[in-house]
Amino acid sequence: MLYGIAAATAALALAALLAALLRVPALRVGLVERRQRLRRVPLSGGPAVVAATCGVAALGDRTGLAPLGPGTGVLLVAAGAVALLGLAADLWRLKTRFLVLGTTVSAAFVIPYDVIGVPGGVVSVGWVVLVALAFRSLDHADGVAGTVGVVTAFGAGACAAAEVMDGPAVLLSVLAAALTGFLMHNWPHARVGLGTSGALFAGFLPAAVAVRACAERGPLTGAGALFALTAVATLDVVLVALSRRRAGRPLLRPAPDHLAHRLRRIGVTDRGALVLIGAAAFGGVLVGVLVHAGWTGAPAALWVAAVAAAAVAGLLRVRVYGVRPRRTGETLGRRPGVRRARSAPGDADARRLALVRRLTPVQRLLNRRRKVPQVPGVTPGAHVQAPRKPESSQVRAGMRVRNG
Repeated sequence: MLYGIAAATAALALAALLAALLRVPALRVGLVERRQRLRRVPLSGGPAVVAATCGVAALGDRTGLAPLGPGTGVLLVAAGAVALLGLAADLWRLKTRFLVLGTTVSAAFVIPYDVIGVPGGVVSVGWVVLVALAFRSLDHADGVAGTVGVVTAFGAGACAAAEVMDGPAVLLSVLAAALTGFLMHNWPHARVGLGTSGALFAGFLPAAVAVRACAERGPLTGAGALFALTAVATLDVVLVALSRRRAGRPLLRPAPDHLAHRLRRIGVTDRGALVLIGAAAFGGVLVGVLVHAGWTGAPAALWVAAVAAAAVAGLLRVRVYGVRPRRTGETLGRRPGVRRARSAPGDADARRLALVRRLTPVQRLLNRRRKVPQVPGVTPGAHVQAPRKPESSQVRAGMRVRNG
């Protein structure tokens, strides 16, 4: 227990330190966030979280202070491979199909087929891939993916501890601590970002551990617990997919239509939206842990599904397409600023007419001051020739003669 606390503390401090130290190198190599921001945000948080988690876990297992146990090393290697794939996507903009393929291959090595069988293993692989990509989708605003990742890691770790899986439980506690250290720099307004690397890692690891922990439960209990643990991530994916399908937009084209974006649209502040999303994630994780531990029945997960469906139905009514993004917070990648209201088509003519009416009296006054005085006996407007200069009585110098 003490070794686990020490490992988590070390991971927290190391992740916070690495996230700050890697900012400048990330800016130099172009590892920056590509959302529409007024400033470049380095994606040093993902490598920091991965390095802190893998380093502390490997050191604890190597020294015997916090052994991971059999099979956990393969899990850590698979998660590290997914993180490297995400880092390549951050640097070179890999297409989503490559991320899906790489994550699927990694997930195929960590599923307990001997317990759940091949059909169940195929479904579990698909679910792990879905959760990993859902966490990548959650990285649309400062602090969202990190906060949900911390809560989910603690919940999956509690499920692993209930099954006496000490190694995965310690690993997830280290991950949660590393994400907490990263959040010190990612709270709005963020100084560093998580990126695809950290988001895939933070989603893949808890999902794989949760599958192992729920493998020996019944199908309904296991499915209910797994859904409740990742309810917020699933809600965001379903919300985005339905919204883009209804609007006729491509599914993979980025747009400000995620969960935090819609909360900002209805007037919630960026930090308020983060708190609401974190509270929703905690509620779902709590239900998932209770269902897995047997303290409540599997139908409790249906309440989570009902609340999620109601949230999707309500948030779909928020208009997000064809609206200029707000500039009063971070979450949409904007700094605070003042936006001038757009004028209607007839406003320009109205302003021009008002200006003419305002200047007409002034022009009349100027014309009065410039009025030419009238000469008696001369018709106004007639051409008046100026008088000639009188001729001098002296003759020119060339014709001048002396007197007698």
